[in-house]
This record gives sequence, C-alpha cells and structure tokens, in this order.
Amino acid sequence: MKDLQKFTFWLMVIGALNWGLVGLLDLNLVEMLLGTWPVLVQVVYILVGLSAVVEAVNHPSMRGKGK
Repeated sequence: MKDLQKFTFWLMVIGALNWGLVGLLDLNLVEMLLGTWPVLVQVVYILVGLSAVVEAVNHPSMRGKGK
C-alpha cells in the first residue's frame, strides 16, 4: 500500500505542476512530451485524477484521524 501511496502522491504533484504551468505560462508539459500519442496523454490525465481520489480517500482527515 505504501508504494501505491507514493505513486499516487507523485502523480498528483506532477499533475499540479502541469496545471500551474498551464495557468502561468500556457505551457502543457504532458501534451508537449506526449502529444504525438493522444491516447497516452488521456491515460496520464486519468491516472492523475484517480490519484487525487485515492489520496483524498486515504487522507487522515477523511478517515477520522485528523483530530
């Protein structure tokens, strides 16, 4: 489970940094790096979204341990 949490955390960080660059510089690194493979770009976006769900569900405040 620890490996899954590390993976989802880093995917979320990558996704957040990408959105920050989109907002600041109109630069989408995911599409820039993987743009020739649109299906892979979509898979990355789906994995980033699922990672956010996993992290939210596993966050201590969602489990009643945040107090």
